[in-house]
Amino acid sequence: MNSGNWTKTVTVLSLGIFCLALAGFANAQVQTQTSTTTGHASKEVQVESGEVVLVQGNDLVVKMQDGTVRHFPNIPESDRIMVDGKQLGIHDLKPGMKLQRTITTITTPQTVTTVQTVTGKVWNVMPPTSVILTLDNGENQSFKIPKDQKFTINGQQVDAFGLRKGMVVTATKIVEVPETLITRHRHVTGTEAAAAPPAPPADVPILIAKAEPAAAPGAAETAATPQNTLPKTASDLPLVGLVGLLLIFASLTIKLFRANLGH
Repeated sequence: MNSGNWTKTVTVLSLGIFCLALAGFANAQVQTQTSTTTGHASKEVQVESGEVVLVQGNDLVVKMQDGTVRHFPNIPESDRIMVDGKQLGIHDLKPGMKLQRTITTITTPQTVTTVQTVTGKVWNVMPPTSVILTLDNGENQSFKIPKDQKFTINGQQVDAFGLRKGMVVTATKIVEVPETLITRHRHVTGTEAAAAPPAPPADVPILIAKAEPAAAPGAAETAATPQNTLPKTASDLPLVGLVGLLLIFASLTIKLFRANLGH
């Protein structure tokens, strides 16, 4: 049988005992016993940290350690958080408080075993698929017979064709169902805030804005840098003319000086 199946049926054979796929276990003559076996449990621990941004009513907004902002709506009044040794409720939290939540997940494999038995006298048999038994209360009930089922009758192995009217038969069906039990435990602790920022008005809805991408540094510096030079509005021609006049005047002065020396 494939071990990956969710339901496994075990057949029990002995003298006068055989397994039937029972079609009507709701009858009062059927006895049912259920037991559970537990396997090795595994544990996973997850730790989340953040800072309280806003408390509004029973809604909590926390900035997580990775920079994301998370909204926790409808925190129950009964929830308590241990903050610096004090048990606080949702309305006692303040912006700036540091919170840490530890989530412990325990996964436990289980196998639920159900044993169902019924006893009756063969009233009619339609081999190889079904048999009708007369139960202790006198009611006749039909049962399906699994394929290739063998029965031990008076020390001999027979199939459904070996059943005869009047034989007393006890039918047993054992079903094993694997299950997985998952339990989660949440524990939240915190520390007081150094200085709380001002709280928003109580009637203002909670909005979490997405940060816009920052502008390129080069563009920002270009836009912010003031112009320290004045615009150039005049030409250099007047200055050139002035220099030319000064040179002519100097030349005339030198000539006069030489003429005086000659006399």
